[in-house]
Amino acid sequence: MFVDEVTITVKAGRGGDGSCSFRREMFVPRGGPDGGDGGDGGDVILIASRRLTTLLDLRYQRHYEAEDGKPGSGSNCTGRRGKSIQILLPVGTATYDQRTGEVLADLVADGDSVTIAHGGKGGRGNSHFATSTNRVPTHFERGTAGEELELRLELKLLADVGLIGFPNAGKSTLIAAISAARPKIADYPFTTLVPNLGVVRYAEDRSFVVADIPGLIEGAHEGKGLGIQFLRHIERTSLLLHLIDVSEWTAEDPVASFDIMRHELAAYNPSVAARPFAVVATKIDAAGDGTRLSELQAFCEQRGIPCLPVSSATRAGLTELIGFVGQRLEQLRGMACETKS
Repeated sequence: MFVDEVTITVKAGRGGDGSCSFRREMFVPRGGPDGGDGGDGGDVILIASRRLTTLLDLRYQRHYEAEDGKPGSGSNCTGRRGKSIQILLPVGTATYDQRTGEVLADLVADGDSVTIAHGGKGGRGNSHFATSTNRVPTHFERGTAGEELELRLELKLLADVGLIGFPNAGKSTLIAAISAARPKIADYPFTTLVPNLGVVRYAEDRSFVVADIPGLIEGAHEGKGLGIQFLRHIERTSLLLHLIDVSEWTAEDPVASFDIMRHELAAYNPSVAARPFAVVATKIDAAGDGTRLSELQAFCEQRGIPCLPVSSATRAGLTELIGFVGQRLEQLRGMACETKS
């Protein structure tokens, strides 16, 4: 089961109380206060691990609590610190405060970690409160409570390229044709119910990752169809490919399909709609007299949009598509490096 969003509660450990104690030993008169400090509470730590691919485990365990610190004791002994708890998450998980919506952490690399909830501080023992006028202090501090948060975790797949299109536009067939991914392929709408990832090699030592997003339909931003629940997985992509069916038996007009997809993306997140994109005309092996393909190509040419015709069934145009995507990603990476420098 692919789970990409879950809500959990985390609670850091409470600090241990300080001790109220007095030294009592033979031949040591007026030993004075010797109450030790309480130990700090344990923290809650999030760690990204590439061994995980979904948030499924967190669906069944929703509450995580670190150990409390131990109280101090006599002879100025400090209580033991509470054990911290570590929660493993898939790489690419963003963490939000469920109450405020604030982004608390974004773990995008294997081994990234963050202390999401800090343990409470241990209280001071009465030995800290001895003064020249108060040699027998009975005052000590209680430990403070640890942080408690309700978190919303969202997994956003790490991919270079996002495939977007209507149901049965050929997304799954394309990703299966250009990579080793084997998504479910069938001739009914919404065959793809979860995102799929595929690694595509475009040079001897270079490759890119493609994400196949479940079908988008008009009104998706209002919750129709599968809604926009999977569009978060293209938020990290550098390049978007709009797949449009130009076969003779499709009911959708190719230009109208393109306009609908652009509208839905803009309604979901304008920054995503502003990403570099290209159009991929699919199923050209069944394009009939080619009228739909010609209309789409003319439309794209007028607007300066790259349009690449392909057939996953006959593999026509796939080499050109892979080459274009690889070259475009190199350009985008170069531009990103220049911006950072």
